[in-house]
Amino acid sequence: MPQAYVRRSAVGETPRWDLLDWSDPQDRPELLELLYGGGSVLVQHDGEPLLGRARGSRTGASITSMSTVMSLTASLLEELGLGPGKRVLDVGTGTGVTAAVACQVCGDGSVVTLDRDRPLTEAAAVRLADLGFRPTVACGPGEEGFPDRAPYDRIFVSYAVEHVPAALVDQLARGGRLLVHVTTASPSWPALAVVERTLDGQFRAELRAGGFAHCAGHGLERILLTEEFRSHLASEPGTWTQQSTLALPADTDRGFWVAADHLLGGSLVRDFAAEHLVIGAPSCGSWLRVEPAGHRRWNVTVRGPRDIWKELQDLAALWRAVGSPDRYRLLFAPDGGQRAASECGRLSWQLLEPPLPYEGAIL
Repeated sequence: MPQAYVRRSAVGETPRWDLLDWSDPQDRPELLELLYGGGSVLVQHDGEPLLGRARGSRTGASITSMSTVMSLTASLLEELGLGPGKRVLDVGTGTGVTAAVACQVCGDGSVVTLDRDRPLTEAAAVRLADLGFRPTVACGPGEEGFPDRAPYDRIFVSYAVEHVPAALVDQLARGGRLLVHVTTASPSWPALAVVERTLDGQFRAELRAGGFAHCAGHGLERILLTEEFRSHLASEPGTWTQQSTLALPADTDRGFWVAADHLLGGSLVRDFAAEHLVIGAPSCGSWLRVEPAGHRRWNVTVRGPRDIWKELQDLAALWRAVGSPDRYRLLFAPDGGQRAASECGRLSWQLLEPPLPYEGAIL
């Protein structure tokens, strides 16, 4: 990536970014630190074209494309299982990193990379060509896949969705594998959907709880905790406070938190910056604060109208009763519905329907 943004403004100030450019020697030390620092790299501001843009400052609007944290990308690609000659559909071209890896491992003639953002696909095509790779680069809605080159042995989606796109499942070859992060409007507890098609054409899928995920895809509106709401969570007395000896599942019990995210409405957001457990429901103003009060005792403060503590404790009892799963079967119904379920089926939920598609084009 010859260019990348770095934010210069503080929280609460008008957003301001500087575009660093490798062609300018004074930018190179900071650009190298960004590219090899292990974090996300900011690459597009306000939907701008990437080719031919000038270095310098940008003010207002927002960053509209960034790379995934490289450690996450690397672990997912290892899970995907690329290999020579594998037919690959890379959904969400972005910076082109995944497409480049797929081209190197599988051969560029078997790779299709797809993104709805034309400036991103145009830039990726040029940069991949500079590396000697010429995969098929297409512009269009990722949820529809690219049927002209189907089926695919490996499908990788680099953004989070609420529902595994049915078109991608249909485009999976026998013996193929599809990876995509599934989430609700809350960013707090994502899961990884792993879909495989057996050699006899049957589908086998599961939803695995995880700690990190890709950014939300197009049309997926996130609910977030505002600074004002965070201050209420941290300091308000709440509707009631009680001491409890009942512990909720730990942060590492991610299978519980994924179930809670979906079964409790997808409306709860964890404040991971807080020292102890703090969860809010911004849509109704409810929140929960749990602080240690000695050995196996906790002070629980709740503000309504929802009793989030009771909701979580009731669900925790069911989650433990079905074996404390950290992954769930993912079932595809003939009518297109998708359901996640524990092995016994007592703990289950329906995934949300996908957004409506729109028309795209092929480069």
